Amino acid sequence: MTGMQATEQRSHVSAIVLAAGMSTRMGAIKQLVRINNKTLLENVVDNLLRSQVEDIIVVLGGSAEEIQRKLWLDHVRVVINDAYREGMGTSLRTGLSAVNPQTEAALVVLADQPFVKPGTLDYLIKRYREHRPQIVIPMYKGFRGNPVLLDRSVFPELRSLTGDIGCRAIFGAHTENILKVPVDDFGVLLDIDTKDDLERLQQAHASEECAQELLETAQDGGDSGAPQLVVVGEDAVTKALAKFASILHFTVSIVDPFLRIADVPGADRILHALDLARLPAAAETYVVVASRGRCDEEAVEQALSSEMAYVALLANKKRAREIIDSLKAKGLSDEQGARLRAPAGLDIGAHSPEEIALSVMSEIVSERAKAVRNIP
Repeated sequence: MTGMQATEQRSHVSAIVLAAGMSTRMGAIKQLVRINNKTLLENVVDNLLRSQVEDIIVVLGGSAEEIQRKLWLDHVRVVINDAYREGMGTSLRTGLSAVNPQTEAALVVLADQPFVKPGTLDYLIKRYREHRPQIVIPMYKGFRGNPVLLDRSVFPELRSLTGDIGCRAIFGAHTENILKVPVDDFGVLLDIDTKDDLERLQQAHASEECAQELLETAQDGGDSGAPQLVVVGEDAVTKALAKFASILHFTVSIVDPFLRIADVPGADRILHALDLARLPAAAETYVVVASRGRCDEEAVEQALSSEMAYVALLANKKRAREIIDSLKAKGLSDEQGARLRAPAGLDIGAHSPEEIALSVMSEIVSERAKAVRNIP
């Protein structure tokens, strides 16, 4: 019996599928891109139909008429976000406006995540029913994923969101009401924005590539006596940091669930779980968190709780303050919080990934020089 057919008395959980995007980076209507003999959107809806979700709302916007013409969506309720060009916040509002009055919580599901297992969705619902938090977040090897499950008590905050921002915008105000649920499903991290993503993630999912060794080391393994740069996250700044740090004779460790050594020139190690204690010890360790919201708080917490020479966050001061306030509620001291550098790097007017990486490495070199001369 599927969740759509179940009739027992329990909390009513709906799903809001955000499928109103314009697919700019894909170069085609992303919702209609085919994967595993079905479209992307059909895969997402099928996973929900096989879960305990009682009600499925699909929010369409860009190319809505063509999507409805080509897809069989009679098992869901479709709503149209006419303001979809204004961003994800408008789609959340549109979806929430269609939620049943008896709904106690909603899974906010991204339409470009076709690999999340129905059992994972059920497990998130189960943990919500057991603990009744305001927010439930799936975690894979320490990394935050999607979908998130939201209690009805936060719906008013979601309705106030504007622009191209999603649920994460309200997390900072709920430091004591977030339940992070470890799951054995790397599908919660896989989203598809481009055709390259589609090909890469299909291969990764088919081969279960993420079920690999936790620590991958280059052939030479780096110099154990050299200072170590640890970068958490994967983007263009990460790769530029690895190159600069390698030139400066740092051992470079990258923390990311999917990267391989061959993907990052200059990297000596790839750690596939967010557990900094698994990295080999170094005389000096400099940590840069570049996860862009995926695991900012968790990475900063681990780094500040350890004897790291430097901890920096690629984010603005507002985001850094949210993280520090959240960690202080969990026992972080003022002294530990003051060690976080955010925004990361020296103020050199950096804009490109390479310039940002240069500003960060310049700050690290400056801090090393001060330490040698005992300059406060």
